[in-house]
Amino acid sequence: MTPANENKPKASAGKCPTCGKPSDPDYRPFCSKRCADVDLQRWLSGRYAIPAVEDDEDRDENDQES
Repeated sequence: MTPANENKPKASAGKCPTCGKPSDPDYRPFCSKRCADVDLQRWLSGRYAIPAVEDDEDRDENDQES
């Protein structure tokens, strides 16, 4: 029998989004557990929050209810 990771590619074509090094298939898209953890911390702390933009119509409807 062959080991399970023998068929895995050694390197991926992508780069780690945290540090820019070549990504590792075990931690894809990251290069290491450390970079994956850094990214997770950024998500949990709200650093990757998407700003919300209110439409004028939504704001007018809310103002009329008050």
